[in-house]
Amino acid sequence: MASVDECRQALQDLAARLDRHADVQGRIDLDRTLACRITDLDTAFHGRLEGGRLVDLADGDDPKAKIALSTSSDDLVALVHGQLDIMKAVGARRVSIKANPLDLMKLRKLL
Repeated sequence: MASVDECRQALQDLAARLDRHADVQGRIDLDRTLACRITDLDTAFHGRLEGGRLVDLADGDDPKAKIALSTSSDDLVALVHGQLDIMKAVGARRVSIKANPLDLMKLRKLL
């Protein structure tokens, strides 16, 4: 099981990667609050997706987040490091993403 610090670092790595590629990918029109809930650690992080970037990442849950991702600590780390495919993880119910369908399509472009 990954630690809270490893999960926080994975999300910071994801934010840095999205930031590096945001201008290259073209701007993705997605401005939504995001919550990432780590089920096996009973912890959460929240932030905001803005123009293909993940910003304002902080500890704690945002129950009103427009996009909510729930997964285990190990699966989060594997997703961020490219060791787990997001579509296969969702299909296998290792990852749950709650968002409106249009947002899901835009998210897929980011991941």
